[in-house]
Amino acid sequence: MLKLYFSPSTSSLATHIALIECGAPHELIPTLMSKQETRAPAYLTINPDGKVPALVTEGGRILTEVAATLYYIARTYPAAGLWPEGNLEDEAQVISWMSFVASTMHPSRSKGPEHVAKAMEVANIRLGDRTWAIGRYSIADIHLFRVYWRFRPGMDAPLGTYPALEAHHERMLARPAVQKALAIEKSYEA
Repeated sequence: MLKLYFSPSTSSLATHIALIECGAPHELIPTLMSKQETRAPAYLTINPDGKVPALVTEGGRILTEVAATLYYIARTYPAAGLWPEGNLEDEAQVISWMSFVASTMHPSRSKGPEHVAKAMEVANIRLGDRTWAIGRYSIADIHLFRVYWRFRPGMDAPLGTYPALEAHHERMLARPAVQKALAIEKSYEA
C-alpha cells in the first residue's frame, strides 16, 4: 500500500487527489507543517528537505516532489488515464505543464504579486479555450489546479481576469476526487 505524508493546503494536495482519482490503496500520514512536524528528526529521515509530499511506494522507495509523485501514480495506475501513454506530443505537453507549474507558477509568490500575475497570465493564455491542459484530463490538470487553488485567495485580481484558469478551477472543484481530498484535508487543519 502506498503511504502519503501530507499537510493540508500544501503541494501534497495534488498527490492526494491523484491517489483518489486512480483508486490507489493508500495510507495518509498527516505531517502538519503548522505544527512543524515536517522539521521533526523522524520526518527528516524520510525527506531531508522537510517538505511534503513524500510518497512511499509499495517497494519502500520514497518519492518527493509533486511532479514525481504524480508521474509515479499515473504510470502505476494506467487505467485511470492520467498519463497520455503512447502519445509522445501529449506526454511532452504534460511534462511542459508540470515544469511550468513547478518552476514558474509555484515560486512566483515568493517573488511578489507582479510575478504571480505574470505567471497566471501565461497559464491562462496557455490553457486558452481547452477544457483540460492537454485537451484531456491528466496529472497536469491536478498540478495546475493545486497551485491556482492555493494562490487564488491571495491574488489581487478581480474575477474574470483569468477566465480560462477560473473555468478550469471550477471544473476541478466539481470532480469527486478533488472534493473528497479537500474534505479529508480540511479535517486536519488547525
